[in-house]
Order: sequence, then structure tokens, then C-alpha cells
Amino acid sequence: MLFGLDGVEIGLIIVFLCLFGGILSGFPVAFAIGGAGVISFGIIAALDSAGILIHQAIDTGSAMYSDLIAQGVRPDTVSIFRYPDLPRIGEPVFPGGWEQAMDRNLSFIVNRMNERVLAGASIETLLAVLMFVLMGITLERSKIANELLTTMARVFGPLPGGLAVSVVVVGAFLAASTGIVGATVVTMGLLSLPTMLKNGYSPKLATGVIAASGTLGQIIPPSIVIVLLGTLAGDLYSAAQEQRAQVAGCSDALTYLGEPAVVSVGTLFQAALLPGIMLAVLYALYAFGYALLNPKNAPAVELGASNSEPIGRNHGLVWFLGVPALLVVGMIGLSNVNLIGSQNVIVDSYSDAGQTASLRTKVDDQCKAAMIELHGQAAWDQAVAEQAEIDAAGGVQESHQLSDEEIATAYQAKLDNAAPIGSGIATGFLLLAFVLTTARGVGPSQDTRPLMIGAGGILLALIVDALIITPETTPGMTLVFLAVPILLTLYGCRYAAGLLGQNELLRVVFPPLVLIVAVLGSILGGITNPTPAAALGAGGAIMLAAYRKLQEEDKSGRIIIWSTFAIVIMILVGVNFDLRVNQETVAVENWIAFAVAKITYLFAMFGMIYGCWVLFRGKVLSPIVRETAKVTSMVFTILIGSQLLNLVVISFGGEHYIQGFLKSFDNPATAFLIVMLVLFVLGFVLDFLEIIYIVIPIVGPVIYGSYFDPKWVTIMIAVNLQTSFLTPPFGFALFYLRGVAPKEVTTGHIYKGIVPFVLIQVVGLAILWYFPSIVTILPALIPN
Repeated sequence: MLFGLDGVEIGLIIVFLCLFGGILSGFPVAFAIGGAGVISFGIIAALDSAGILIHQAIDTGSAMYSDLIAQGVRPDTVSIFRYPDLPRIGEPVFPGGWEQAMDRNLSFIVNRMNERVLAGASIETLLAVLMFVLMGITLERSKIANELLTTMARVFGPLPGGLAVSVVVVGAFLAASTGIVGATVVTMGLLSLPTMLKNGYSPKLATGVIAASGTLGQIIPPSIVIVLLGTLAGDLYSAAQEQRAQVAGCSDALTYLGEPAVVSVGTLFQAALLPGIMLAVLYALYAFGYALLNPKNAPAVELGASNSEPIGRNHGLVWFLGVPALLVVGMIGLSNVNLIGSQNVIVDSYSDAGQTASLRTKVDDQCKAAMIELHGQAAWDQAVAEQAEIDAAGGVQESHQLSDEEIATAYQAKLDNAAPIGSGIATGFLLLAFVLTTARGVGPSQDTRPLMIGAGGILLALIVDALIITPETTPGMTLVFLAVPILLTLYGCRYAAGLLGQNELLRVVFPPLVLIVAVLGSILGGITNPTPAAALGAGGAIMLAAYRKLQEEDKSGRIIIWSTFAIVIMILVGVNFDLRVNQETVAVENWIAFAVAKITYLFAMFGMIYGCWVLFRGKVLSPIVRETAKVTSMVFTILIGSQLLNLVVISFGGEHYIQGFLKSFDNPATAFLIVMLVLFVLGFVLDFLEIIYIVIPIVGPVIYGSYFDPKWVTIMIAVNLQTSFLTPPFGFALFYLRGVAPKEVTTGHIYKGIVPFVLIQVVGLAILWYFPSIVTILPALIPN
């Protein structure tokens, strides 16, 4: 053996050195990865042909190996790491010759490109990358960060370390809206760093907090890292659990696990939300604690008020916290006594199918033992009891068509149980009430009569809903009955909007906040998958950027505003009316609703086209599209190049060798801990994209094939990969910040400044390790 190393080990070293050299060459990374694959394959093939690379494989013809298999050990679990005493036999790393390996690689790369890039099942999800990149770059070019930094500095500046805390808050906000690390770090470096240095902040704290806060976009949804990891995690988890079920003696993963072996990007977005917020809170707490211990290096700074008039503490507590909390508690209380609730009385023409047992119990003894070991004896006994009850009833009840009498009975039951006030109407007017209470809070000395009229409209709407509107009332008549209350409420809200516009914080934060809620809410709430939500975000970002551009030009943005209202009206009409006008009989109100929806749709499209024209005329749209194309092309080119590099590793047995090493540990937690440590170290020299597409497919079958929750595994990897932006010498956030930092800030300041935040991320990983419910609680509460 060369240097005393196995041929496969030398092959892995050659691949890593070629990849590392390709990245250091300065050649575009997307092409360097594919080139590293070709060059490393050529070197390994030459050494193999010369007889230099010899792999010490297990001799499957030996008596010891036969005895091991006779004892019931599966052949795919036998490796040189778990059974080092088994006889070995030397063989080339390419047993069939490098020509056969190259032929297979060429055929496989075509198939993989077709499956994962061109026409595979994950291509629809990968389209979200394009939309989220477009959304992020558009918002970045709209200079949203400039106003956010200025406003948040005024809000948090008077606190110790307030400027550093404001950077963290803006970083988290931009992470949920743009998610572009480079743009966020550069913008905050240009705007906040000089201000912090001028006010006496330590260069190490200032640079560290800016670089770390800029990377929050890699974990806070909508995150491109989560999208890319999610497309891999779904395939890896499904395949790994199927193999795990086969090893356990069960027919499939559904039987063994008791649930489908699937994980979606939307579920991962839910899982990533709390860990992302946790990291932001840890950053802010460190900045605040540093300021308390070193007040001279992070002093409080007064930059002026963010409101047009002073707001007293008691006044603010009452209207910003007390009254809204009282409204929420009141609505929850009325819901608990069924005064507010569902008024849906639609009855399906077919009955529901009967419930099956929680676990499949008709399995062989080997699978039964494995399932009891996984789920516990109590869960198995419960499933057996459920199955016995089902069998006694004649089997699982099948769905059947209901008779007219059964439909009438079910309809009357729903009608009797319906709440007097519909939850949809109550929720809508509750949101409008928040607008009125917030306006009252920001304008203590302003005229309150319009706000009282709006509040009266809300109260009148609830009374009308409770006394006049019934579950059988058509949507058209409901709108007629609520016309006066809606007009009164909108009158108050229009006046409230004027007051809210005088508050700088609300004026700056509210528009992007609405966009974030619309995008994340639709994903986290399970309403739609990430791709349509990303398209919604991209369209909203274009309209928001166009509105800001018109404001800069001192022109009216009414078309954009009315287009936004048109989208809201279109959605409300679509939710409340039956727009299927191709039926035999269509009510007049549904025809009117269809016409309104069509008109609002056309006007919304006109507003979108107008917004694109405004940005194109202002020479903003072309750079946005060009930059989006660059980033998206880079991602997909890296995807293609990494597939080639992966196939090279597979061809000489590198993937099987690594997986055999990880599977040799009896405790899967040990193997996962080793993988996390390797990913952390690789983050010093590789970008997150290379790690996702090169390393994760190799180690994924092992870490996703154990008992760990796939959501927890994926989020742990995502948080770990976030450090790749901060760790020298190749941390991109450090390069971005070095490029815009003043001359008095040295590279040493930046490197020393990020050390505490890298340690904070390690602490965050430890917290998620010991408290995995932080990751799993939201997906468990919100169905997806």
C-alpha cells in the first residue's frame, strides 16, 4: 500500500486536494468543482492502472466471512471497520477497469442531471431558489436596509450596546425578507460600521456583530440553504428509512415507522423558524452583555425619536400592549364558549373512511420485534387492541355514498352546532382593530373621533353577524348586511393610516413585514408549498421596490397601492364565493363575484407590469434580473459539477468506504457528532453549496437512516453550515466586510470579532442537541 494507506483513502485525499486546489486557483467555483472531478478521476485512473492504488477489501470467500453470515449478520452491514479481523484481499480501486468506471460515470451524470436539474421531482422545489433570489435582490436594491438601520438605531440606540442590538434586529429582519448574505453584510458594513466606530464602539464588536447578523439569512426562513438541503433531505431520508426497514425485516418504511418517511421543504421552514430566532436572540444578548461589562466600548447613543410626538410610557403600554392583548384574550374566550367559531355547514356526499390501527400488526416475528424495540411495548399493545376492535367490527369501515336522509341529518347537526359569529369575520375585524389601537398609541394628542367611528363599525359588524347573518346566508347577502359596518371601519382605518404614516418605525417596517407575513404565513400555515409562495414574494418585492422608486422621483404610487388592494380583494372574493361559472346553474352573486375577481386580477397584473416598467425606466430592473441570473446559474452549475465529483467518489468506492466507517459506531449519535465536526471543519475551506452537494449525499444515508428526526438533523446541519460564512480563511462574510470596512479596521479586528459569534453558534448547536423540541415543536403544532 502506498504510504501505508488503503487505495480508497488515497483516492479520497486526491479528490480533496484537487477540489481544494481548484478553489484556490481563482477559477469560478461552479466550474472548479467539475474540473476537480475530471482531474482527480484521471489521476486515480493512472495510479490504478500502474498498480499503485490497492484496496484491501474483505475476502468474501473466506471461512470467517461465511461463519459471520451464517450467524445472521447481513452482508451490507459487514465492513473493515466493524470487523477488522476478517481476512483481506488486495484488489484495484476500479475492479472492472477505469474504462468501465468512466462509462458508468458518463451515463450516470446524464441521468442525474435529468433527475435533479432538468425534469426530476425536486425541480419544482428548486424553482423556489430562483424566486427567493429574485425577491431578495429586488428588496436589497430597493434600499430597504438603509431605512431599517436608521430607524432601528433610533429605537435601540439609547440602550447599552443599542447600536449592536439594532444591527442584529435588522439582520434578522433582512434574513426573513432578502436572505442574501453578501448584500446584507455589505449594506450594514457601509451604513452601521462607520456610525458605530464614530460613537466609540469596539471595532471587534462592531465587525463581529455585522458579519454574524448578516448570516442569519442562511437559517431564518425563507432560506435558500433550507430549500437546497430540503430537496436532498427528502430523497435521502426516504431511501435510508426504506433500507432501515428492510434490515429490520419489515416490508417497507411505512410499516416499520408507522408513518410515511417524508420530509418537505415547507416542514423544514417551520422547523427552522425558532432556531433562527434563537440565534438572533443569543447574538443580541451577547451584544447587550458585552456593553454592560464594557460600557466604554459599546456606549448608549441618542439618535433622536422615531415618532412625530412623544409617547408616554403608560400610554404606550395601554395601546400597544394592554388593549391588543385584551382583544386577543377576548376572542379566545368567546371561541371557547362557541360564540365565535366555524359556520361551515357543507356536508360531503360520502362518509369518512374508518380509522386504521396506529401500527400495522400483521407482520412476521422479526419485524414485530423490531417495531416493539422502536415504538415500545405499550404502543404495540395499543395497536394490537385497536386492530382487534377493528376486526371485531368487520374490518375498516369503507367510505360510502350518503343517502338524502343522512345528508340532511348531518347538515342539521352542523347547523345546530354553528357559532353565532363566524371565525373569519371575527379575525378580519380583529386585525382592523389592531390598526385602530396602534394608531391611537402613536397619536396621543390626535383627534380620536374617526378612530371611535371605526371601533363602532367593528362592534356593529359583530352584532350584525350574531343577530342577522346565519350559516345559511349567502356570501352576497353577508356582504350586503356588513356593508355599513365595513364602510365605518374603513373610514376609521383610513384616518388611522395617516397617523401610522407619521411614525417612522411603522412606516419603514410595515410594508416589508406584510410581504414577509404573506410569504412565510402561506408556507408555515401549510396553505401552499415554497415555490408559489416564493413567486408571491418576488411579485410583492417588485411592487414594493417600484413604489419606493416612485417616492424617490416624487411621483404618485397610487397605481401600486391600488394594485395591492386589488390582490387582497381578489383573494377575499375567491375564498368566499364559488367562482365555478362553468356549472349548469350559477347564482347571480357568483357571476358578479367572478366579474369582480376577473377585473381585480387584470388590474393587479397591470400594476405588476407597471411596477416592472418603473424599475426598468429607473435602470433598476436590468441589474436585478442580471444578478438573479448570475446567482441562480451559479447554484445550478455547482449542482451539476458536484454530481460529477460525487460520481467520481462513488466510482472508486469512496462513498461506501466513508459510510462503512460511520456505520461502524454502535451509537448513531457518535456518528452524527463526527459528521457535524467534519462539516464544521470543512466550513473553514468550503462554501455551504459545496458542502451540501458534495458531502451531504455521501454521509446522508447514514445520518438520515437512524432514529433521529429528519427535521432536527437537517436544521442542525443548516446551523452548522452557517458558520462557513464566518470561519477564516474563506468565510465569505469576512471578505464582504473587509471590502467595505474603513482603513482603521484591520483584518485582525474582523477575525477576532467573529470568534465570540462562532462560539455562540456552537452553543446554539449544543442547545438544539439537548433540546430538540425547539426544532420539532412548530411542525407538530402546525399541520403541513
